[in-house]
This record gives sequence, structure tokens and C-alpha cells, in this order.
Amino acid sequence: MKTSYDFVRPDLPANLEALGKLALDLRWSWSHVADELWQRIDSDLWHRTRNPWLILQTVSIRHLQDLSGDEQFLELLKTLRQEQQHAAGNQAWFQEQGYADKLASVAYFSMEFGLSEALPIYSGGLGVLAGDHLKTASELGLPLTAVGLLYQQGYFRQGLDAEGRQLAFYPYNDPTLMPVRPARDASGEWLQVSLPFPGRELLLRVWEVRLGRIKLYLLDSNHPLNRPADRGVTSELYGGGAEMRLQQEMVLGLGGYTALEALGAQPEICHLNEGHAALVVLARARRFMQQHCVDFSTAFTATRAGNLFTTHTPVEAGFDRFDPSLVNCYLKPLARDLKLSAEALLALGHAPGSSSDTAFQMAWLALHGSGHVNAVSRLHGEVSRKLFSPLFPRWPLAEVPVSHVTNGVHTSTWDSHESDRLWTRICGKERWRGNLTDMEESIHRATDVELWETRTRNRQQLISWLHDQPLGIHNGNNQAVEFDPNTLTLGFARRFATYKRPNLLLQDPARLAHLLTDGQRPVQLLIAGKAHPRDHAGQQMIQEWIQFIRNHHLQHKVVFIPDYDLLLAEQLVQGIDLWINTPRRPWEACGTSGMKVLVNGGLNLSELDGWWAEAWSPEVGWALGDGQEHGDDPAWDRSESRALYDILEAEVLPLFYQRDHAGIPRQWVARMRMSMATLTPRFSSNRMLRQYTESHYLPMAAACRKRSIHGARLASQISSWQGFIKKHWGGVYFGQVESRTMENQHVFDVQVYLDDIPPDLVAVEVYADPADKPSPERYPMKRVKALAGAVNGYAYLGVIPAQRPISHYTVRVLPQHPEVSIPLEERHILWAN
Repeated sequence: MKTSYDFVRPDLPANLEALGKLALDLRWSWSHVADELWQRIDSDLWHRTRNPWLILQTVSIRHLQDLSGDEQFLELLKTLRQEQQHAAGNQAWFQEQGYADKLASVAYFSMEFGLSEALPIYSGGLGVLAGDHLKTASELGLPLTAVGLLYQQGYFRQGLDAEGRQLAFYPYNDPTLMPVRPARDASGEWLQVSLPFPGRELLLRVWEVRLGRIKLYLLDSNHPLNRPADRGVTSELYGGGAEMRLQQEMVLGLGGYTALEALGAQPEICHLNEGHAALVVLARARRFMQQHCVDFSTAFTATRAGNLFTTHTPVEAGFDRFDPSLVNCYLKPLARDLKLSAEALLALGHAPGSSSDTAFQMAWLALHGSGHVNAVSRLHGEVSRKLFSPLFPRWPLAEVPVSHVTNGVHTSTWDSHESDRLWTRICGKERWRGNLTDMEESIHRATDVELWETRTRNRQQLISWLHDQPLGIHNGNNQAVEFDPNTLTLGFARRFATYKRPNLLLQDPARLAHLLTDGQRPVQLLIAGKAHPRDHAGQQMIQEWIQFIRNHHLQHKVVFIPDYDLLLAEQLVQGIDLWINTPRRPWEACGTSGMKVLVNGGLNLSELDGWWAEAWSPEVGWALGDGQEHGDDPAWDRSESRALYDILEAEVLPLFYQRDHAGIPRQWVARMRMSMATLTPRFSSNRMLRQYTESHYLPMAAACRKRSIHGARLASQISSWQGFIKKHWGGVYFGQVESRTMENQHVFDVQVYLDDIPPDLVAVEVYADPADKPSPERYPMKRVKALAGAVNGYAYLGVIPAQRPISHYTVRVLPQHPEVSIPLEERHILWAN
């Protein structure tokens, strides 16, 4: 059977055939050697598109024939092909750790993937994080397959008019010019799956993206047999209204899981990257019901153990919610397959006690159907426990079952040529593909001269790139920008939204202008970012920056670069000296842009929010704020703005411009060294994915297997146990409760009546909220005797150290089962008072 490689172009010289295999493998997106190869073919097109597949379609046959006789080019091609083959077959970290027998497959579902500008199917941080996750999985050897959508237009592209008003453009994504190919079924046919829509079927084509060891499958509704409106279901990322959003999430969750089934994949772990993918939990349960001939409750219990839900949302309003009538209309066939009533299906997207007309929340469904749930930074874990607390009534916040895995970035994607050379020399070529041992020690062996020269060349490369950009009249200057390659360069680039406070630096325009025009300690500032097409407040903040540049005649000191994308982000994070981030705490779930400057020797000045709240120390950068929440108080914004100016004027500028006789700012370099040594490994996607594997994927796979074997016997037992607890919990109550303090101990005597629940199925505890410890205090009480004359009533005794006032403690009863996650899967609880 012919493959897509055979159709690169018929006139490709025989000794260049490997170009097709390289062009369709996105390993080139993080390979500096690959940069050299594609630049040799068409330097201009490579710099503008980063799309080898497009280059192969457009380059002339004469040039290809010339290259086929170029020994240096052929040697470079041979090297890259050998690297590709080695990477596909070598033993990686996952295999070396002996995990291959413990985890067979992971399916990763995400609404967007930021892999390369050649595949523009992302909008921002969520997609870039997903792309870095896949790249790292390939390098570490994880058996991971990903699922997403192939958008005909993707997210909007930004333009600015002469007045600085944002313009939205939606260029067409032509699949024939992107590094994708049709996914084939076992018979070699282009794989297609269908979804039942009200009164019709939606046909979906499936495309394949190769990323080293990893395959990403993208679903596309632009099928000629669909009606015109349905062909547009996958037209825009985050476009349209609620109905289109629900349709897209059905394509991702239901269509995506169906596509994996058609490809013969049976994932042990389904990783849901945000609640957009929540319907996967129902698709997986349906498949289990069909395979094992069990009811929904048993199938849901068996499969949820293998579902991991990662939430990125810092505010409750950010969760997708849908009108119940819309959900009933679209999911009626699914409810029928699951043998669920409409009410039972809707309850999966509701908090306990909700009425039937309450909006259906995808995040609630994802949590109900998952065995583990995690936030994306330590602080976001605290925030998420508050957001999900309605699902766990009467449970303390500290015990709401949301852990955290702080995000990381794929350093090989974001390092510059100069940085790559430095890291390779001091840490080796394989530095990001193992356990990251000894990296901190290695960085400390680099000299100040090496570090500073690398930083300087990175800045110079950014300025050189900037000089070649046609930045447009919105900046008030239609000429090329002439930034100084030796000047301190600040960067602020992210989505323009009010909670990110992109205009905090503009609170005092005169002071900012004075800072930028200091003749002794000059500063230059690069800004980029998009506001959502419907976010008028965000768009207004972009205009305010443009007006500031013009009004203060700062065209050679401040530049707003339009259309923030991966190509622009790459240039900025490699060349910026100081990355500034000013979100309103705690609304930055993690924020990974500042992590990307670490590998390039850039420093951070950021609000103590997201990842920076756990990363910052005085030795590695600067912190803004007091670590508390202040809401959208304008007075606090003004206070933090003054603090931001103070830090820049009194600390950042003196440190950067205080040079020794060799021209090196030794104290600045010291912070660079500490930042690179301690933060780069810690906030890499290598650490992140190893943490996901060892803390989530592996134990979840074991639990899922245990629940699924022997005809799902354990899952059936757990389901029956849950039903039994639910039936009898209302009859559980406390009798007499006594507490006293004696001889430096608190003593608790309680009587508990358990209805028909055997005492081995409950735990009676003394509990106290966290004080100076990260976790609450929990002390099991001992069942000492049956109560005389009582049916299933018992006396319990608890003796604990009197380290805190006795009033801090209370007694509670909760269900217990050795194979059940409490309270994630069973939320009943009874407090003594």
C-alpha cells in the first residue's frame, strides 16, 4: 500500500526521498539541525512558515536537482534521517525504568495543540502545553496517542489598523499544505467515523500527524457528504455559540474515542486536557458495557479508574456549561446506549442537590468520571479545590480531591541555537531525555563570560529579527524598528484580558516614559498579545498601548508586535532579558510563557501567581505583590503599578548596568545562573511528564486493570457497595459524644449507630483543619465495644496529642473501602456536630 510519503512529489530525486519522511515527522519542530536542512532548501519560506511540507511542494525541481548533487546537503539529510530512525527505535526513559509492562497505552485528548506554526490549530497556553506534552512523551518513550480537531480556520489571526484597533482574520488551513496525512484503517481506506446528530449523522474524516514516536489524530467535519452547516463544525477554534461548542466537544470526546476504537487502540489511560474532553468518560463507559455485557454503573466504575482530568480553569465562570435542553437534544442517542434516563445523564453534569434545569457543566462530568483530578500549579490546586467544592458538600476544602502537577515547557522547542550549544557543552546532548540529574551542578561549572555572551547573542538575534519585520503603521512608524542590541530588553506577551492586567505598566504613563528614555540606563520594551474578538475591554487595552507609543514618541523604545503566535513567541522568549507578567492573583492557573525564557538565560519579574508563586526566590528573579488576593480593587492595582516601577528603577536597571572591567554585570549573571540551574529542570515538561507517569498514569493503569479483570468483578462489587452505602447512610447517626483533655492528651468517646452498614465499611475519625501544616489532621478512632441493647451501635475511643486546643477537633464518620477513592468516588460524610 502506498503511503503519503510516496506522494511528496513525483519529480523528487531518488537520493532525496528521505525528505518526505522528515517533512511529515514534526520532530523537526524542536531540532536545530533540521533548521539548517530546511533553510538550505528555502531560507525565506522556512523563516516565514516553519513548514517543511509546504517547502517540498513549492521548491523548484532545478533546485532539488542541485541539492541532490550537494554532498554537504546529502550528509546533513543522512544525519537527520539516522537521528529520526534512532529516536523511533531506541530505549528511552520509559523503557529504561521498566514501565513498559505496567502501562500499555495513554490517550491524550485536547481541544487544541500548539506543535508548530505549520499546524495552526491552537489559540494559546492550553494548546502549547498540549504540544509540549506530546513532544516530551515522544522523547521519553511513553506509549501515548493524542486526539484533537483539524480546524479549517483555527484561531483568528490578528491585525491592527492605523488607530491600533484589533482586526480579526481567518485564513484557510489547507490540509494539503500542512504536515498531515489521512489516517488509514486496516484495509487502507481513509478512516471515517460518524456521530449521531439530531435528525442526521455527522461524518468525520480522521487525519494523522506524526511526532517522533507519537501519533496525533485530528478529526475534521469538512466532509463533502455533510450538509454545509455541519461542514463548519470544525471551522473555528472556540468560535460560534453554545451549540457549536457542544458539537465540537462531541466530536472530540465521542468522535475521538470512536476513532481510536476504529484504529484498534484500547487506551488504559484517557487523559482529559480540560473539561472540553469530558464526553470521553461516557464514550469509554459505553464501549466497556458493550465489551463486557455489564450495566452502566459497573462500566463507569471500572473505566473511571483510568481517566485523568487536568483542569486549567482558575474561575468558575470559565467552565463550559450548556442548557439541559440542548444536552438532551444532542446526547439522547448516547443516553439510550448507556441505558440512562435523561435525568440520570444530566445529573452527571450537576452538583449534588441541583435542579433538573441547572446548566450542565462539562467539568463536573469530567470529575464525576475520573479516577484522578489535578490542577496545573500548587496555587491553582488550592483555587480548584474551592471551585469543585460544590461537588463535595460537607467535605473540608483541604480534602476536595484535586491534586496538582505544575506545568512545564519542552525546553528543546524553546531554546535558541546559542542556548542549545551552551547546554549541550555543559550537560550533554541527551540532557532533557532522562532524570535531569546533575544539571544544576553542571550549570554552576559554566563561566560568567559564557553565560553573559550567550545572553547577549540571544538578545542580538532577537533585535536582528525585529529589524527585518514590517511592523506597520499602527506603531506610529512605518519604518523598520531600530532597537539597540546592547540595551536591556523587556518583554510582555500574552492574551490581552482584563485579569492579566496588561496595562499595569501604563498606570503612570509619564513615569514609564521617563524610565524608557533614561540616557544612562536605557530600556526597550516589546509587547504582543491578542484579545478575543468578543473581548472589547481587551481590545481597548491594545489601543491604549498604541496611543502611549505615539503620544510619547517612543517608536524606537516600545513596539507592539501584532499576531502573537508560535513563531513570534519563539523569538521573544529566546531574546528577552526580563519577562514581565502581571495577572490578578489567583487567576493565572499556571502561566508557562515565563518558563520558556529560563533555558535562554532570561529572568522573570512576575506577580506571585501561578507557577511563579512556587518558583520565586530572591536569587532567581523578582516578585510582585504580597501573595494575597485583592480582587479587582483599582487602589491595589495602582499600588502594584508603583511597586512595579520601583522594582525596575531601583533593582532591575542597576543590576543590569553595573558592569565590571570586562563589561559583565556579575550580579545579573548570578541570578541568571541560579534561575537556569534550579528552575529550568524543575519547570521542564520532562519533570512534568515523569510526574504524570509515576504519580498518575502507572497507579491508575493498575487500578483500572484490577477493576476490569474477571468480568469486571471488582467494579461490580464497588458499584453494589456504593448503592448499599447510599441506601443506608441516611440512617447513620451519632449518640453521645464526649471529649476531654488529660495528661497532655485529648480523649474522645463517641457512640455511633450505623443502621445496617457493617462497621468494617466505615471509618470513625477525629479531624482538624490544617493549621501550620499543609494537610489536615486525621486520627482513626478505635471501635471498643458494641452498645448494650443497640442494633449495630458501637462505642469508639480516640486519644490524640494535645498539640492544639480541643475545640479545633471534631469527630466524623465516613465510608471506607480499600479499592475506592474517598471522597472522589463516594462523598457521604457525617459530622458529630
